[in-house]
Amino acid sequence: MVSSDKKTLYVFSGAIWPSAPWLAVTALGYDDQVNVEQVNLIEGANFAPDFVRKNPAATIPILIIPGEDKLTDTTSVIKYMIANAPKPAGKSSGTDFVARIHEDAVDPNFALLSARNDQELAAKNGGIPRLFIRSRQAALLKYAPTAPDLKSFYDAKIAANGYLDLVYSAGVPEEVKQNWFAKSNAAWEAIRAFILNDIPAVLPDSGYIGGENPGEDDFHLAAWLARIALLTGATPKEDGVLNLKNELGGAEVPEKIVNYWKLWSATPAWAIVYKDGLH
Repeated sequence: MVSSDKKTLYVFSGAIWPSAPWLAVTALGYDDQVNVEQVNLIEGANFAPDFVRKNPAATIPILIIPGEDKLTDTTSVIKYMIANAPKPAGKSSGTDFVARIHEDAVDPNFALLSARNDQELAAKNGGIPRLFIRSRQAALLKYAPTAPDLKSFYDAKIAANGYLDLVYSAGVPEEVKQNWFAKSNAAWEAIRAFILNDIPAVLPDSGYIGGENPGEDDFHLAAWLARIALLTGATPKEDGVLNLKNELGGAEVPEKIVNYWKLWSATPAWAIVYKDGLH
């Protein structure tokens, strides 16, 4: 029986941002203090009325802390875990790097669904992105009639996800498709610049941003890099990050990023979170 004084962290092994605090569970020594529970986002489990009432944004991570308010966003969860860590955590960079890595311009969730041309769109139509969009829409349409008190939430989500469903449909209007291609190209240009300029600017030559131990910035960055690397065909192995070169316009992967990836990929936390592959 699970001890009632344990915290509960809701994650999904296919999602990016819950992976940041999930890495922190082991890296900061919370293994015996936090139960990690999966919420299947592909099946739309986060849209069940009971879950929406738990977190009106219907997102994860969520950290349930007995006797305290729950935390429902990545930044708040990481801050709490660092402040109460059983093991020493690294220092913060003292910059706005965490805020910048969560900006829409370099959104790793959009990158997953992006398509820059007909070939990419066709490939993603046969993979996880299409399954994700279709399954979410089915879940939203299933749950909406059962919770009239949440009508505004479901109406908004059905409309937003319906647009993605249109983009990924066989009959997508040409204008909609071309707009999606343009938005996708702009996103990858921003991601390329972020990799070549912004990340090396905050990384040390060796070690974590936080120093000897990972700090606040490190958990966000590790999760972001894992997702972007996945989209370039990478694996969790120590040389996986080299695949980023496929999206760097001929530039090499910055040495600081290569060293940083090797550091993370050798940790027990990385082995747990990415044991079945990057996400």
